[in-house]
Amino acid sequence: MNAPVAGATPNEGTSRFGGWFRRARTGIDSLPVHLPVRLGGAGIAQTKAAPVRVMGFDQALVWVIVALLTWGLVMVYSASIALPDNPRFVRAGYGPAYFLTRHAASVALACIAALLAFQIPMKTWERAAPWLFVASLLLLVAVLIPHIGINVNGARRWLPLGFMRFQPSELAKLAMVLYAASYMVRKMEIKERFFRAVLPMGIAVVVVGMLVMAEPDMGAFMVIAVIAMGILFLGGVNARMFFLIAALVVVAFGTIVASSPWRRERIFAYLDPWSEEHALGKGYQLSHSLIAIGRGEIFGVGLGGSVEKLHWLPEAHTDFLLAVIGEEFGLVGVLLIIGLFLWLTRRIMHIGRQSIALDRVFSGLVAQGVGVWIGFQAFINMGVNLGALPTKGLTLPLMSFGGSAILMNMAALAIVLRIDYENRVLMRGGRV
Repeated sequence: MNAPVAGATPNEGTSRFGGWFRRARTGIDSLPVHLPVRLGGAGIAQTKAAPVRVMGFDQALVWVIVALLTWGLVMVYSASIALPDNPRFVRAGYGPAYFLTRHAASVALACIAALLAFQIPMKTWERAAPWLFVASLLLLVAVLIPHIGINVNGARRWLPLGFMRFQPSELAKLAMVLYAASYMVRKMEIKERFFRAVLPMGIAVVVVGMLVMAEPDMGAFMVIAVIAMGILFLGGVNARMFFLIAALVVVAFGTIVASSPWRRERIFAYLDPWSEEHALGKGYQLSHSLIAIGRGEIFGVGLGGSVEKLHWLPEAHTDFLLAVIGEEFGLVGVLLIIGLFLWLTRRIMHIGRQSIALDRVFSGLVAQGVGVWIGFQAFINMGVNLGALPTKGLTLPLMSFGGSAILMNMAALAIVLRIDYENRVLMRGGRV
């Protein structure tokens, strides 16, 4: 017989233990809130059961996305508040909050689209990948048709949708991520054979590139090409094949730049933006971007205190938003932005590796493709603003003004969160 518990009557101690063991036999859900623990054999202490919470998604990733969106909203307002003083905008009837209102509406629409994209299982995305790629090609053709595509400053890149202008090249980036991942899964067994595995994917990139370059939009073509190459590399294509593809892409871009006089001028302006020839020409944006960042020094001139945004720095609320951040928040602000994007990209790549480890290759390649997309585009935008790369019209993801870019960025990140959610379900022994 068991000895009675110290400090309790025999019947009380027996009933307490008997009741606990009876509950233990019925199942884990019927355990009491307090579990008995013997201390030193002298008595029984009671400790509360630790709460177990299983998160359905990566909260840290969500908060970083929210932080970038919120900071971008504030900076778009700061960078664009003085634009209505320009006679061109006055005639159009723009108010000080015009760009803020449009950007806030784009962010709200993008959040709704992200919620919808999160609900779609990855199996459905895999089946829809080829059709989404075809749809993006049709839209890229449609934007080149007169009276359908909108021509702005000599570029035909937008389709009018009434409430917003949609840029098909942004959809093409997401479509390329999904299609390249689907393609690599389907061709996994022959990825060592160049012509059977890589050549069809190369043809798809060339077709997209020709349509995008006809707009023209070399920046979008660069991102699409890097996405395709990144997924081919991460999908396990032979290293010699990969470097051959990389060399061909470099030659192709070099040929495009060499055959275009105004692109050559941009390269020369980048090499010496302060020269008398370039300071008021192709090097104007870069020189004023560097002035803005230089004025910010370590801690910046304060939110709203930028001078370069007062009609000196063109496109301050889109391509050169980082320059305004550098002027108003200084080196600290720029380093914080770099750190946030570095963490974001690293976390997305980690989710992709985790998915591949669970034998979900398509999901893993999609996540890593999104990481390549966000990371590379942010790198290019930052490099342009800091004078490390030639001027190129690419926005800062999640932050710059632009409805289509925000919409597609949020849809892509929602798919990554869906991948992370399904990973967690599988690791808990569930099914997706």
